Amino acid sequence: MRYESITEAIGDTPLVRISPAVHGLRTIDLYAKLEMLNPFGSVKDRAAWQMTRAALPGAVERGDTIVELSSGNTAKALALIAGLHGLRFKSVTNRMKVPEIKELLLLLGAEIEELPGQAECLDPTDTDDPLTRMHRMLTEAGGGYLHTDQYYSTLNTEAHLTGTGPEILRDLDGRAPDHFIACVGTAGSSTGVAAALRASNPELAVLGLVAHKSDFIPGIRTIDEVHEVGLFDPATYDAIESVTADQAIDGMVTLIRRCGLLAGPTGGAAYYGAVRHLQRLEAEQADRSDGATARRQTAVFIVCDRVESYLSYIRRRRPELLGQPPRRNSIASLTPAELAAAPAIDLEAARKWIAAEHPLVIDLRGPFAYAALHIEGSINIVDELFDELLHGGLPFSSNQPVLLACPVGEKSLGYAALLTRMGHRDARSLTGGIVGWRDAGAPLVRD
Repeated sequence: MRYESITEAIGDTPLVRISPAVHGLRTIDLYAKLEMLNPFGSVKDRAAWQMTRAALPGAVERGDTIVELSSGNTAKALALIAGLHGLRFKSVTNRMKVPEIKELLLLLGAEIEELPGQAECLDPTDTDDPLTRMHRMLTEAGGGYLHTDQYYSTLNTEAHLTGTGPEILRDLDGRAPDHFIACVGTAGSSTGVAAALRASNPELAVLGLVAHKSDFIPGIRTIDEVHEVGLFDPATYDAIESVTADQAIDGMVTLIRRCGLLAGPTGGAAYYGAVRHLQRLEAEQADRSDGATARRQTAVFIVCDRVESYLSYIRRRRPELLGQPPRRNSIASLTPAELAAAPAIDLEAARKWIAAEHPLVIDLRGPFAYAALHIEGSINIVDELFDELLHGGLPFSSNQPVLLACPVGEKSLGYAALLTRMGHRDARSLTGGIVGWRDAGAPLVRD
């Protein structure tokens, strides 16, 4: 094929059947839509091009800077599109959590502005959040910016309503699948594809997958974060289920080693969640069928991007996959019983404890969120760094009282359990985290 521009290669990605020998489903054919094979490497190529193509001539004439609140694949695609047209690109985020993505964006010439947002995802209802203020500033006309606005732009959804969805129908010979499984990030791909497929099959069952509340999976929101996304509509999904980081990596390894697909963790989460959900449906159907032969069905999931950008993510969580010894003192090794017994303390008790015992208060959030608002006298040790410290043993005396705080009190609970296992005598997690502290009107200070 011959193209005049690399943007012409966006779309028309393969739909590949996953062998039943891999997934074990008996009555459902499972297909992977390989968005990882878009020219910039991800499903976000479609949205990035759809959100910019009509506005680019004017942006070039004015010399605008393309800006997006993104620290991942959307930023990567927009940086490449900006460079193709002689424009600058700025990524605005509260925290770059994947080192390879940050380095790649810098290689592409992107400017990265890390603002002290209070969450990893834009919360439009929080008027004090710097990310929210930046979002509002960018939407004002005449500011010298082309703001693509992936969380709210209907062009994000349209890219999949007119592209990804119809391609799936075409490759299934015009027959819509019975099931569509998608991880939910901005919700653009799941919303657009679901709408296109439901137009052909109103009975389509759509499963949305989110990250477990205490986990981080690149490109996927947690169930709390997803409600903050402007494109998210619960009515799109017949069910929403969560996937852990370990499950996402397990699914990713299966796609890589058994299917020859160099999928990233998001694709792994989609595969794992799809097979788990469909196996459950098969079992329920078998219980109801009384031996009758079930109608053969079809399911499709999206492989969003490639694995190469996430090797540090994998190394941190599953070092044995890269030939390294298991990490000592890892949260991932905690048992459910240890987590259930983790010492926690509510807001009022914590305030009294701080006043009376002066524990070391450790804020596990990113440095910019900490700078925006934190408990007076607390110190900031980002969770990844704290994880490294514990990997080497207790970083402070086992007799030193410690209060751990994170955004909502889940990650800190895991660290409290881990410190207890390591022999610390009094490490507690702040129930509800900094968000709960703030919402209760307890005092917070700024840097």
